[in-house]
Amino acid sequence: MGMNDFRKLIVASGLRMYDMNLTVGTWGNISLRDTETGRIYLTPSGMNYHQCCSDDIVVCDASGAIIEGERVPTIEKDLHVGIYQKRPDVNAIVHTHPIYSLVFATLGEDIPLVIDEAAQLLGDTVRCAEYALPGTTELAENCLKALGDKSNACLLKSHGAVCVAGNMDMAFVIATVLEQTAQVYYMGRAIGNPQPLSEKDILCMQDFVKNRYGQRK
Repeated sequence: MGMNDFRKLIVASGLRMYDMNLTVGTWGNISLRDTETGRIYLTPSGMNYHQCCSDDIVVCDASGAIIEGERVPTIEKDLHVGIYQKRPDVNAIVHTHPIYSLVFATLGEDIPLVIDEAAQLLGDTVRCAEYALPGTTELAENCLKALGDKSNACLLKSHGAVCVAGNMDMAFVIATVLEQTAQVYYMGRAIGNPQPLSEKDILCMQDFVKNRYGQRK
């Protein structure tokens, strides 16, 4: 993909996030990493997703230094850059504000892997990061701690969710599965005590998706 392709994908992904009700207003943010150059493409701060265009996308290098774009980048730039530095498996990040995930974020509670889709794709228990103000180094550090080395999603206390993946399409799958899991867990707790899948079953499901699911290549 060329630079313009990355920019266009960020713009399209912002609309996708908004239209999927994964955020409201100008909240949330999105980024992509170009694996060939190490460049990171970010949504601008506080811009309406339906008014954002390719020229509004901000580009930084692997250290977080802005190298292209006239707009102010998302205030969570350091959070995105920090994840890319720690997780070489991640090339796309979607920071969302969906309602059921926010319920558990306000409670400061983790979301266990209670359904097969969560076990297959979320990587690990969805942990809630300790609270920090938006846009701070502390928030970025707390997010990295909650994600760890293998989880594909975490909650930000009283704020939202962060979903990571190797590409943008999968990042949106992760975001969708996280919100579905949060809703199921919320509803399950309303009438009972939903139990997380066992570690053995989680590992089995992850192996199934990685090695045996879908059409043989």
